[in-house]
Amino acid sequence: MARSRSKAETLQRVWHRALSLAELDATGVKMKRIDGRQIAFFVTPDGIRACNNRCPHEGYPLVEGSLSRDCVLTCNWHNWKFRLDSGENLFGGDRLRVYPVEIRDDEIWVDLTERPFDERYRDIMRSLRDAFDDYSYDRIAREIARLVRLGADPLDALRHAIQWSWQKMEFGWTHAYAGMADWLLLYDECADDEEARLVCLVESVAHIAYDVRREADYPYGEDAASFDEAQFLTAIEDEDEARAIALVRGGLRDGLVFSDFEGSLSRAALAHYNDFGHALIYVTKLGSLVDRLGESLLQPLLLSLVRGFVYASREDKIPEFRGYAAQLDKWGAGKRHPEAAQWRGKGIGKSLQAAVACSAAPAEKVYRALLLANAWNLLGFDIEQQDKVRVPVSGNVGWLDFTHGITFASAVRQQCARYPELWPQGLLQMACFNGRNASFTVAAPKPEDWLEGDPEAQLQRLVERVLDHGQGEHIVAVHLLKTALAARREIEQLDAADGAILLAAVQRFFDSPLKRRRARRTAYQSLQFVGRE
Repeated sequence: MARSRSKAETLQRVWHRALSLAELDATGVKMKRIDGRQIAFFVTPDGIRACNNRCPHEGYPLVEGSLSRDCVLTCNWHNWKFRLDSGENLFGGDRLRVYPVEIRDDEIWVDLTERPFDERYRDIMRSLRDAFDDYSYDRIAREIARLVRLGADPLDALRHAIQWSWQKMEFGWTHAYAGMADWLLLYDECADDEEARLVCLVESVAHIAYDVRREADYPYGEDAASFDEAQFLTAIEDEDEARAIALVRGGLRDGLVFSDFEGSLSRAALAHYNDFGHALIYVTKLGSLVDRLGESLLQPLLLSLVRGFVYASREDKIPEFRGYAAQLDKWGAGKRHPEAAQWRGKGIGKSLQAAVACSAAPAEKVYRALLLANAWNLLGFDIEQQDKVRVPVSGNVGWLDFTHGITFASAVRQQCARYPELWPQGLLQMACFNGRNASFTVAAPKPEDWLEGDPEAQLQRLVERVLDHGQGEHIVAVHLLKTALAARREIEQLDAADGAILLAAVQRFFDSPLKRRRARRTAYQSLQFVGRE
């Protein structure tokens, strides 16, 4: 039987006449436009060499570069250095495309044949991994753009980023994975906008790269045991990572898929008012990621999420929220009609009591009232709180904290609709958000001050702003993203008047100053803390 030929063997070589030897010898370097490309030719001690004239960094013409005796070409714009025989980058990032040349009857011919798909794909992924490890944002963008141009599945960049990172997250999931789910939603909505789609991919990969940069691997246990929900919930409660991971591995071994774990994850996430709502939000995002990227990502994403559950803080165990458990025991006793005004300005204890007072009402009505109460809080956040210096650590509250009242609410609606027995926990924890944030509000401005006419168009403008957010921190960008998308989902559940309040609150968040580093406050709190040691 004849041996099948590889792709490399079946390629048709594409040779082009470039220039004469005499033309190149006259200057030692020459650029020629061939088949729509700029090709640079150099006379070197090792013979004639050809490469892409555009530096792969920022496009500076390499014929303006410097060539050493050992055939190293330096781009003088940012000092990137390339070996002209191989294209290897000696100082910088991206490789340089080099081309074979031949001399035929005193004329120089260049081979512009594209390499096989598989070879180019491997090189792109190898280079993307380098850019990922270096957290080189621009280079990540270029490599993903090359992946798109190659005709490969661009979502492979996201799949690889998960595989490269999941064991480097010491305490499990971060906003990077959750943000990826929302960036993917925008990616699908921007099917006709190539630039916007690239933004979504690059932001997803770069955020993960930032979160795991220079992190070591934190391996997971390899034991497996048949999945049992009661044992799983106990393991989470006991902060027993080894046991929880073993149970999940056993479930995966036995063929369980995300939907088989979803109820258990939702119950674990709502077992406490924990991790400032992240746990439940992340459950919804895990489902979205697996749906979009494939079941092959379930194991790394699920194990990382479970690790996050094990290490999650349990705020209902601190004094401020200690009344949560007692109020949960009373659920169902109250018969009051829920209205958002019942929670306005109330602290944690009274917010919990107000929720119980409405607990006989349909859960969806209590939910809408609490959502609206949290929207009023977002609308009324005291911006001056950001500039206060002499406040206790418990006063370190900012815009991002307030947005969680909305994003957590959206997760509550989604998961409690699937598992109605969890409504009491979800609603009481929404009341916890209200109570915590209410003390950092002032009289809310009029919603109409932040409305622009057509609600749907205004929401779309907010989403479009996210695609060119201008934020230096991924954590801020992803809060803009997830808050806008959560508000868009929840406005669909509200009447026009209530939806306008939520929209106005989100608009105010987008348009207001957001202070992240409070140098003097940190100095003040540190001096106070150390002085009491």
